[in-house]
Amino acid sequence: MKLQSKGKKSKKLKKSKKTAKPEVPTLSLKERLAEKRKAAQAKKELTSLIGTAGSIGLFLGIILFFVGGPKIAAPAVAGTLAIALSYKYPRQALFAFIIYVPFGGTVVYLLGNSPILQLSKDGFYIPALVALWQNCSKQRLPLLIPQGIKTPLYILLACCIMTLLFINGGQQFNPPPPKLMEPPPKEIPLGMGILGLKVFLGYVPLISCTYYLIRNKKDFLLITRMQTAMILICCILGVVQYMMLVVGICEGTRNAVGSALFKATLEARCFVGGSLVYSPSQGMIRLPGTFVAPWQWAWFLISSTFFTFATGFSDPSILWRIVGFGSLLSVFINAVISGQRIALALVPVCFVLLLLLTGQLGNLKKFIPVIGGLALVIFIAVASNPALVQERLDSFISRWNASPPQDFIVQQFEESWKAADTLIGSGLGRATNSARALGETRLVETYYPKVMYEVGIVGLLGFIALVTSLTIICFQTYRKIKNRNFRSYAASMWVFILFISYNTYYYPLDVDPVAVYYWFAAGILLKLPEIDKVERLQQAKAEEEENNSGGKRKK
Repeated sequence: MKLQSKGKKSKKLKKSKKTAKPEVPTLSLKERLAEKRKAAQAKKELTSLIGTAGSIGLFLGIILFFVGGPKIAAPAVAGTLAIALSYKYPRQALFAFIIYVPFGGTVVYLLGNSPILQLSKDGFYIPALVALWQNCSKQRLPLLIPQGIKTPLYILLACCIMTLLFINGGQQFNPPPPKLMEPPPKEIPLGMGILGLKVFLGYVPLISCTYYLIRNKKDFLLITRMQTAMILICCILGVVQYMMLVVGICEGTRNAVGSALFKATLEARCFVGGSLVYSPSQGMIRLPGTFVAPWQWAWFLISSTFFTFATGFSDPSILWRIVGFGSLLSVFINAVISGQRIALALVPVCFVLLLLLTGQLGNLKKFIPVIGGLALVIFIAVASNPALVQERLDSFISRWNASPPQDFIVQQFEESWKAADTLIGSGLGRATNSARALGETRLVETYYPKVMYEVGIVGLLGFIALVTSLTIICFQTYRKIKNRNFRSYAASMWVFILFISYNTYYYPLDVDPVAVYYWFAAGILLKLPEIDKVERLQQAKAEEEENNSGGKRKK
């Protein structure tokens, strides 16, 4: 009986040890008062900052109201406040920046399509970058991450500065004579050059911003899950946009005449996003989703394939894996209904590429129920809309036959080589769409020919050296990761970086969202080895403590 009672007591003790919550250290009265004073001081600083920034913004808004009306004044007031808060709270600003990117096109047109709103996302990014630079200087931390891209980046920057000074500067201070019987063009070549440089390399520091934004595993899961959730929301909004056009709530361009049936216009805007084409009688559908233009939506869907795949196969939570696969399914659906041929072609290709290069092809047995469910949904969607799918495939095949991508890229290279004025290019911004308000620009529809036209063959080689260095470093980094989930996620990001680095069809690195997501993905990947190391140390420590406690119990 005594032995039984001892056994029961030992079992109760074990149970109590398992169920016992860790003791929360109680704060002394002095520490509680210090925390209250700190919170009150933070609240006071925030109130003061909002008051000061609001006053400055209001003053600026009143001036701009008389110059350009409320469409310019209101964004100026909101922008001043956003810049001040972003500088004060850089972490929150970076989260806001990442959230804003996929919804930027919708916000721009909801608030009146002001030119200031086109740069609104940088109101979060640039102040946060300045604050990060100051913090890194104080703590003696490197601002440039990874250090391996320093040499090619500095060489490329030197090439860009030469182009800015000698080409853009020459155009500014020694403009070419105007054509006969035509007024001289109103241009600001130096302004074009500065804006072109910002578009070209302005988001490279986002690697460091993302690296320092993610402090631990909790931050990593928060930002990756947030990205997956935003993709799902955007894709749902894209489906709603399509249904509103099909039902007739939005007219689109179905009643347009002549060539207007085939042109994306802002007048046809529906629910979210910007300009679109919806002329079902002509088999012409190009939807913008939540973005400004249809082709930006296409590249959002292509890039989203990598993020949703990574979450679906790598998240430690089964719930978020299901959300990831659901988001991936929504990407496939939008690739079909959006009318974007490049999305219809590349989303499945990227999915297969990810299966092969990340090693997930051997783990498909674990995901058969989920993948089987997704495949069933896709099959039902295709079976219920065979005409729509056939129309998209016919459109893609006819476009490919009419203008094969490889021939188109070669032609663009030849034209840019002949058109470039010097070995250091024709001037930064001269082939950048967003710079056309500052001067005459040339339409170059492929990325590497566009870079060659602006900064010459020297600048092009410098850029190839930069992205090649980043791709190699990211590959070496992901191979160091031991944790299976982290390694799988890093592999997906590396495939994305590899794919975009050497893609020259169109110019996704020039505009949202790929211009942001490329550097953002690199920052996530480069942080993962550090998180992996911390997690393994914590796991080893926990195992050691468990072994020690087990040894004591035996004694």
